[in-house]
Amino acid sequence: VQLQASGGGLVQAGGSLRLSCAASGGTIRNYGLGWFRQAPGKESTFVAFVSTLGWSGVWTEYADSVKGRFTISRDNAKNTMYLQMNSLEPEDTAIYHCAALQGGDSHSRHSYNLWGQGTLVTVSS
Repeated sequence: VQLQASGGGLVQAGGSLRLSCAASGGTIRNYGLGWFRQAPGKESTFVAFVSTLGWSGVWTEYADSVKGRFTISRDNAKNTMYLQMNSLEPEDTAIYHCAALQGGDSHSRHSYNLWGQGTLVTVSS
């Protein structure tokens, strides 16, 4: 399975963007999916996670810095994951990567075994 992120761009503070992560070469149905970001000169950090679809639906997790502003979702029929980002702040400027895992700590990049290339988000003040 290959992942490809898209949807990044330049936006003013307070604006919105929606990132997409499309999978090809297989299904993402059995993978938990996450977003990480890496700001200039900083290490990659966890942003959000969405679980596989269970009988009661999915659960989601967010970094404290994005709670209430970002929403992660998945559409298994389209083999795609999304990150809706609202009320963007200059501190959200980073390269955003999507990733997939099949177990482990969803907040640790080391748990993810599939990665897409990054998409750059730039938020101007």
